[in-house]
Amino acid sequence: MDNILIIDDEPKIVKILKNLFEVEGFNVITAEDGISGLKYFRENDIDVIVSDLKMPELSGMELLKKVREESEETQVVMITAYGDVPDAVKAMKLGAYDFIQKPFQMDNLLLIVKNALKVSKLARENKILKNELKRELGSEEIIGKSKAIEEIREFVKKVSKTKSTVLIQGESGTGKELVAKTIHNLSKERDKPFVKINCPAIPRELLESELFGHEKGSYTGAIKRQRGKFELANGGTVFLDEIGDLPPELQSKLLLVLQEQAIERIGSEKKIKIDVRFIAATNKNLSKEVENGNFRADLYHRLNVIPLFIPPLRERKEDIPALVKYLTKQICIKLGRKEVKFPEEEIKKLYNYDWPGNVRELANLIERSIVLSSICKSQLTFNNYISSSFQR
Repeated sequence: MDNILIIDDEPKIVKILKNLFEVEGFNVITAEDGISGLKYFRENDIDVIVSDLKMPELSGMELLKKVREESEETQVVMITAYGDVPDAVKAMKLGAYDFIQKPFQMDNLLLIVKNALKVSKLARENKILKNELKRELGSEEIIGKSKAIEEIREFVKKVSKTKSTVLIQGESGTGKELVAKTIHNLSKERDKPFVKINCPAIPRELLESELFGHEKGSYTGAIKRQRGKFELANGGTVFLDEIGDLPPELQSKLLLVLQEQAIERIGSEKKIKIDVRFIAATNKNLSKEVENGNFRADLYHRLNVIPLFIPPLRERKEDIPALVKYLTKQICIKLGRKEVKFPEEEIKKLYNYDWPGNVRELANLIERSIVLSSICKSQLTFNNYISSSFQR
């Protein structure tokens, strides 16, 4: 049943409109001010809001802004007095579906609301389809046509159906985090948290507190209880980036978490059960780190349940054209400018370089070329912004 929310500070109008829509078989919720209306909107799955434009405390215009911030599907129809037409036009620009001027014919309002319901229904269906498409094609964000990338896409689809621990290895800039996010986005836990922990980026003295959390007064500066990242990720995925840089004293504690799926906050002996999927990534050869005594062998084997290696860009240069096309589009969106296209002869130059920084370096080059060619009003080219290594 369609849900309609009526908001008006005149009880008589609320009663008339409620009867009108209930006769048509709609479920009607009413409010006599904007604040109550906003509350009912947030508590219910509202399809169409019929609201007066002028109300005390929270006006119809302010209500519209808040609804638009929170929902693309809910349609808003504004009721306005004769002198408020300019404001009603402004409301349309802010995303109102339509407005009707007092005094109005009930049949006209009913027609507007019925059309708004169709738009709301279509918007909801589109949202569902987009989410389904995202789930089905989420791995398409892993760009490339090489055999290695095709195999990684298939691997990701299969692994996302499990909760097994994954260890992703590859050079910096190859896209390890993207693969981890794609596994999460294709999993049943896609709506749960994806929590990234950059092991070398967090100060060593704060790392344990960041991971496990702490109790109030457990150390100087612990002025309140704080949940750690493992706890915050409960039900979802923990992504341990650059796990090879995890200090030895925390490796044993992480091993315990993996074994028991439980944590203890600093300053507490109480075990807190967690339900998380662990994905770790590193640019180091962890098996060699184990041999050299820098990484615990038992932790390595716990993490290496499902191993994945992402080859560097120099070993899959056939992916460069697809990457350039995708990255150019994303960078133009980021820069807020019209999409551009690099000439084919420019792209061919990129094959003459070994890309030690991999895809990240390629993205930086594309952004630099787009920005500087725009500033200099010159032809889109890589020539002026790349090292002599390209010119071989």
